[in-house]
Parts: sequence; structure tokens; C-alpha cells
Amino acid sequence: MPVPTSKQLSEELSVFDIKCDDDLLDKMLEQCITHRIQEDEIVLEWVAFSTTRGGLPLSLDNLHLFELEVLNKKVGKSRQTAVKKEHRMSNTRDFSMQEQMQAEVEEEDLLDSYSTPAKGSQKRALSTPENPQSKRILSVAPSPRLLLSPASFSPSATPSQKYGSRGGRGEVVCSFGAVQGIWRGQGDSSAQVQLYEGGKDSVTKSYKFMFQKLQDIREVLMCKIEDLGDVLKNHFNIEEFSSSSAPAQEPVVLLGQIGCDSNGKLNSKSVILEGDQEHSFGMQVPVDLSELREYSLFPGQVVVMEGTNSTGRRLVASRLYEGVPLPFHKPKEQSQEDMLEGARQHMVLVACGPYTTSDSMNYEPLMDLIEVIKRDRPDVCLLLGPFLDSKHEQVESGQLTATLDEVFRRCVKAIVEGTRGSGTQLVFVPSQRDVHHDFVFPQPPFHPSHLSQLSGEDRQRVLLLPDPCTLDLSGVVIGVTSTDILFHMGAEEISSAAGGDRFSRILKHILTQRSYYPLYPPAEEMNVDYEQFQAYAQLPVTPDIFITPSELRYFIKDVIGCVCVNPGRLTKGQVGGTYGRLFIKRDASLEQGMERRSPCSAAQVMKI
Repeated sequence: MPVPTSKQLSEELSVFDIKCDDDLLDKMLEQCITHRIQEDEIVLEWVAFSTTRGGLPLSLDNLHLFELEVLNKKVGKSRQTAVKKEHRMSNTRDFSMQEQMQAEVEEEDLLDSYSTPAKGSQKRALSTPENPQSKRILSVAPSPRLLLSPASFSPSATPSQKYGSRGGRGEVVCSFGAVQGIWRGQGDSSAQVQLYEGGKDSVTKSYKFMFQKLQDIREVLMCKIEDLGDVLKNHFNIEEFSSSSAPAQEPVVLLGQIGCDSNGKLNSKSVILEGDQEHSFGMQVPVDLSELREYSLFPGQVVVMEGTNSTGRRLVASRLYEGVPLPFHKPKEQSQEDMLEGARQHMVLVACGPYTTSDSMNYEPLMDLIEVIKRDRPDVCLLLGPFLDSKHEQVESGQLTATLDEVFRRCVKAIVEGTRGSGTQLVFVPSQRDVHHDFVFPQPPFHPSHLSQLSGEDRQRVLLLPDPCTLDLSGVVIGVTSTDILFHMGAEEISSAAGGDRFSRILKHILTQRSYYPLYPPAEEMNVDYEQFQAYAQLPVTPDIFITPSELRYFIKDVIGCVCVNPGRLTKGQVGGTYGRLFIKRDASLEQGMERRSPCSAAQVMKI
């Protein structure tokens, strides 16, 4: 192999108009020699690496990252052999090679069709071929299953046996409302999906995180207590709040946030109330719950408590004032055309990852979901992460042979191209378990560069949204989060003789606390940026429909007028899971001033 030179490397960079000083040139030359690759190859690798990350500039730090993620994976392998292998695995990457392959196959099959078959041969009889086309040619055309073939990015291509032998496929396991007709969408892209009020309450792009200070977090929490305190004060006609540390022989009313007096799990003996800044200066007081007949509490909950605090060191609570939900969205005056559009019934399909079983990187569950979309043609399909699960065995052990971004790109392309012709609008929402995406809450949407391989027509059907987000679907408001808030709050909530089931209580807390994640401190697996949390993780209104997938059992519940849906996950370990589907229609009674009815006329959770 010729020894790489700085001059040749500089010429290769100039082809792509990449400016490079001597230090960067020396670093790239060092990488060429260390990893035994030529100048043109490392430049091509760098351009591909930079492009997939939104156009990274050439710098020493980025070159170091490039070496870690790309070059180190090629140690001990010949780059030319790897390129040929990649061309054999990919069906869409190199069109010139495909054309050459087609020409060779056509010539070979044309000669075979005129030849005299040997005795016992399986070749066709002597005849003039009408359409001499080989099956090998048909395999060149891209398909979702070939795009997501695990052989192209995983050493294990074996499908999950438990998933393949599952029972109850397509079985309805949970229902809500009455279905009018068959479950089928319009299939004409008539549904108008957008962020609520133009997305002013949603993260629209990536941001820097892990720079917050404890003082900033405290200010956010105090602002939350004050805002909800004003709502409670006005709703319950409370005259004044008292200090949590001031002794009083008469009953007092305190405003604060529920907390735990230790590092353990909250229980009835460890409850404390952290007072607000204005009246209590943030002082904490232990709470005695023995006189409360009913309560449901969790850490981070903003409440108003009435009771006696004779010593200033312990509040004996006698009454609990819970949160108040926001009003529902009321549509503004609309044109006749918009009213007709809102009066149409739309079908929404909801699925949450993982989209692979835990023992295989074969995306067979996702392929089955694509077939469902093609069959039912929903107007909108909400696809929530994780798409490339950080908890998957092969991801954790680093067995993938393709980059994380490349696997996700193929996943998106398979979904979009596999549903082409269905007219379904595809909405992608990330998860903190997506190993290739930002690990922070609120989580920005996937980068538009992930759609670079799609055609312009296909891109129009795709909407990339953050977690959490509030959607407006033809006048119907849908709250969506891929974070498992049900599981996190369910592990912390305590209650005594509280009405309703546990899921309903938690969902009511979320709606009345007016936040997509009211738990504080958050679960250990959560990375919350509280500056962005204050701006982008609050409920702007009470949604008509609330989508909150969880590891817990699937359900559909009407909670204070909001239809809450846990569609479950598409896979559960090595077996198949569930997905949800809904029929929604804007409530015409709102325009007529009548009593509100839920716009969700029917909903189901089904097995994949």
C-alpha cells in the first residue's frame, strides 16, 4: 500500500471544498497511517460522517470523535473488502453497480433461455423468452424488509422464535366507545396535524444541556409552586396562606410541594411539605396524615393543606386541596371549509417502541405494523420511540456493525417507503431510550438530516416532533409523551382510601398539575433540563386525548373528560406487544354552545 502524503490528502479535501490547516492535515495523515487507509478513503469517510451529523466542521475534536465512531471499527479489516461487502448488503446505495449487475444477469439468463438443458437439469425448455427477467433482478428493487435486514448491521440475523409463534394476532384486548363502520381511515392525507398554537410550547430544535445550576432548578420549582398556588387560592376562595414554620394554635392553610424526609421511597410517615418562597421561604415541615380520610400524594406534587401547626415543627393535616385542571381547547371561528374538515372522522394509529424483540435485531414487528398501516390506511400514524433501543442486548454489547444513525435512517426509510400510497401522515416522536438521540427531557425532535434519503413527496408525509408535544388534529388537541411517567409516578405515589384505580389517580395528577412530568425528583433514568422543562413540558390546555405509553398494562380511560390511552409497547421482551387505534372527530357541540362531548368516539388496543 502506498504511503499517504499530505499533498495528496490536501488535494482530496479540496475536491469537497474543505479547508484544512497544517494541524488538521497532520492529524488526518496520522489517522491514515494508523488505520492503514488511503487519502481518498478517509476523506470520503469524513464527508459521510460529517453529513450524517448535520455538517460537522473539520476540527481536532470532531476528528477525534470521527476516529472513535468510524475508524476504530475498521481495525484489522481491509477497507476495500468492507466496501465490497457493504455494496453487496445494500440495495440502494450504489446504483451504478446495480445497473451493471442487471446487465450481466440479463445477458446470462438470455443465453440460458436459448440453450439445450442437460438431462436432469432444472433449466427451462428451449423456447423464445417473452420477458427474460431473473429473480435476482427483482431482489435489486428496495423493499422495507431488505432495508431492515439485520445482516446488514448485526451479526445475528435470526428472527425471534417466540415472536414468530405468538398467538392472538390482531386480537382486540381493550375497547372504548362504539365503532361506527369498519376501522379504516380516509387514506387521502386530509387530516391536518400540527403543533398546538404553532409550537410555541414545544421544543423545535436541539439545545445545550447539562449546564444547569441548583439555584436555577430551585427557581423553576418555586415558580411552579407559586403559579399553581394562585390557581388553588382563586378556585377554593382561600384568603391567605400561612408560614410553614410559624407556630399557630388555630388552623392554618399552607401552600407547598410534597417531598420525602429521606432518600427512601415516600410513605405515610415520611411526608414533608416544602413551603413556598413568599410565605414560608422554602422551609420544610413534616406532615401528619392520620386525620386525612382520603389522600393521594407523590413527590413534587403542589398542594394546599389545612391543619394545625401548634409547634411550628409538625403539621397535622385535616384537609387537602388538590389541583385544578386547565380548560379544554375551544376552537375559534372558522371558515365553512375548515368546519367541514373538522366534521370528518379521522382514524389515528398509535404505536410505541421497541420495534424489535429483545433477542434479535430483526425488525419483524415493525414490518408487521407497516402491513397494518397499508391495510387500514389510518389518516395519522403516531410512532413513538425507542426506534433503536439503548436497552437492547446487541446495542448494549456494541455488536452492531453499522453506525447508530445509519440503522435509524434505514428504519425511517422502511416505514415511509413501506406505507407509500396509503396517504397516512407519519409522526415520529423520540424517546430517551433512543440511543442515537439526545438524552434529555424535554427532548428535541429527530434531526431533519434523517430524512435526507427520502424523496420530496415522501417528506411531506413525515412530521418530526419533540417529546413531549401537544398536537392539533383538525381542532382536536392530543397530548403526547413517550416518557413512561405512569411507571415513574406509580412507583412513588401513596394513597389511602382514594377513589378510582391507581392509573386514574396518576392521570388525574398529571392533568391537574398541568405538567407532562410533575414528579420531583425525577426517576434515576431521567435527565431533566429544568430551564427547558419550565418552557416546554407544561400542558397549555387539558388535551382532548392524552397518549402516554408505558411498560404497565395497556388501558383506555376517561379521566375528567380527557380520554387517556396507554397503547402498550409493540414488543414485550421476546414476544409481541400491542398498539392502539382511535376514531376522532371534533365535537360539534362546542360550536353550538352545548355541553362538551369527547371527540374520541371509539378506541381500541390490539395485539400486533
